[in-house]
Parts: sequence; C-alpha cells; structure tokens
Amino acid sequence: MFEEPTDNFYAAVGGKDTFRKLADEFYKGIAADEVLRPMYPEGDLSPAAERMQLFLEQYWGGPTTYQELRGHPRLRMRHAPYKINPEARDRWLSHMRAAVDTLNLPPLMEAELWSYLERAAHSMLNTMEQ
Repeated sequence: MFEEPTDNFYAAVGGKDTFRKLADEFYKGIAADEVLRPMYPEGDLSPAAERMQLFLEQYWGGPTTYQELRGHPRLRMRHAPYKINPEARDRWLSHMRAAVDTLNLPPLMEAELWSYLERAAHSMLNTMEQ
C-alpha cells in the first residue's frame, strides 16, 4: 500500500485535500472568465481540475499519478496550441491568487507556492499579441 510522505511540502500543506481545493477554487474562476474559459474545450472543467491537482501534487512531492497517467508534464508543449498573452497570464494569476488565498497556508509556505505559480505563469507566455 502506498504511504504518502510526511516530510515534504506536499504533506506539510495538507496533501491531496489542499491541492484538490486549490484546483477546484481555481477552476471556479476559470468557469466565468471570457478569455480563459475558451481554452478549455471540455464542457465540464472537473477533468482539467483533476489534471492540475495531480500535476501540482507530483511537483510538490506527492504521488506520481500525473506522470503515470499522462507522462512527462511538458507544460509549454501542452499549452502551445493556446494563445497565452500577458492578458491571459494575468487573468490566470488572478484566479490562482484567489484560489491560493482560500488555503490559509502559513506565510512561508504560501510564499513558496505563489512564487512557483508566478514563475510557471510567466513561462507559459507564447505571444505578445492581443
């Protein structure tokens, strides 16, 4: 039986429940966003939320389910078909900021998580066109 680690960021912030809440809260914002919502062709956003949850769990030291199901993350490649300009990035960050704020993490852990999310969002830019 798989036992989740207890000595890493993933476990320290609450494990699966924390990352599930983060993804679910994030996609609540996406659902009503006229710029970002079209990037998700699925009518139901729950599969996208699950993929994000699994990715973030793996990144932060949790189960490797994401890689087992989807292979290497290749974030830039997976996002390449979509126009990610500064407006899209900023909207993504706005929804993610609201989601992170619902977690009520200790300040240092929140700062570490947010720092990664900001870097990830900036790295996804693939056009400056409006």
